[in-house]
Order: sequence, then C-alpha cells, then structure tokens
Amino acid sequence: MAKANPQNPIKALASLPRGVPLDIETLGRLGVSSSLASYYVRSQWLSRLGRGVFAFPGDLLDPAASVKFLVRQMPGLHVGGKTALAWRGVRHNVGPRETLVLWGDKYAALPSWFTERFPARYVSRRLFSPALPKDFGLQPLPETPDGPAVSVPERALLELLDEVGVGQGLEEARNIMEGVRSVRLEVLGTLLEHCPRVKTVRLCLNLADELNLNWAGDARRKAGPRGRGRWFGKLPDGTTLILKP
Repeated sequence: MAKANPQNPIKALASLPRGVPLDIETLGRLGVSSSLASYYVRSQWLSRLGRGVFAFPGDLLDPAASVKFLVRQMPGLHVGGKTALAWRGVRHNVGPRETLVLWGDKYAALPSWFTERFPARYVSRRLFSPALPKDFGLQPLPETPDGPAVSVPERALLELLDEVGVGQGLEEARNIMEGVRSVRLEVLGTLLEHCPRVKTVRLCLNLADELNLNWAGDARRKAGPRGRGRWFGKLPDGTTLILKP
C-alpha cells in the first residue's frame, strides 16, 4: 500500500493499483480528506461511485477486488453457488455477463455502483447450522490468495442446489453438478451433517445417484437419516419437486 504523502497526494494516488474501489479511509491514509476528494472529483482526478466510494476516471473495476471491498460493509460476504463453481473451474455455458452469485450472513442490498457494473444476486438464507464455523469451506482462490472468500466446490454445490426453484433452474443445476466428478468426502460430509435444509440434502443425493457420480454412495451414508425417504414440495417458482427415496 502506498504511504501517505500529504505534500503530494496526487502522486500517492497514482501509486495505487487500478481496478479497485477506493473508500474515504484509504484516501485519508494518503492525505486526501473528504473535501479534497470532492475537489478531485470536480477536477476529474477521481470519480465518485457512491457515498464515500471512489475510483479513478475510466477505470474498469475488477469483480473480485470489488467483492473484497464490499466485505468491509457486509461481513460474511463471499462468492458462492454457481459463481464459485465457475471460478473454481466447474462451469456449464457460462456467458460473458453471467450473474455473480454472492452469499452473506444477513439480509442486505448490494450497492448500485456494484450492480451497475456486475449483474449480481445476493443470497442471505441460512444454509448451515450455527454449529458449523462460519468460514468452513470458504477460501480465496489459489491464484489470488489476497482475494475474496470463494466457496470450495463442496459448499458451492450445496449453495447451488439450495437455490433451485428460487434463482436457479433445476436442469442447469443438474448440468453443472455433472461436472463435479470428485469431492472431498470429509468436507461434503461435514456440510451435509450441518445442513438442516432437507430439500438441499436430498437433491444433492438424488442428483448424485442419477448422474452416477462415484461419490454418491459415500455422500448418502454421510447424510444419515436426512438422506433417506421420499420428499416433495412446491418451490417458490411454482414447480413441484419430487425426490424419490
């Protein structure tokens, strides 16, 4: 990080990396006060994205860096579900303007400056019991260790299936899941044990059987009683989901 230089804040600003939103705290460490930041906006040295959020004029923001920036205002925010699987190499027909799927601990609204640049969906449902550590199955990508938390494939898979009938279609979820040919059973087993959402657990097990995934039997044993029996329900999108025992 650039060091503060009250004598030449413009030079200090120029040393910052591009593609990253700037908050007033970051600017303050470089000797740029709120009033000076407003002056720089009028002088077109900075662009105002939102209240207390700035960027360099014409700068193309990086989605991962922007998500990490939001974590300061939205604790627990992470890249999840379909997006996490895609970022980790499991994808099915991902388009250039694919919607980012973000998960968080509490209900919140993504800021407009973010959604204007990155089509995104924020999910705040509680998928796991409080007994599971909040950061279980959340890690930065190996190639960007300083990046935002991204669900590991096992957690991302359950997040994807939990959204079926809400923001996620069943057929696409099935196609994506077909690419999850290997899992770490100790990780998936822990997640299944701590997932109280029966639909999500049963859907994971049924699709794994249907797709002949080599980990299907082990996952069913890990799930215990919630992995057995018939389940049916009407989903929020109006479809009826029937899961055989």
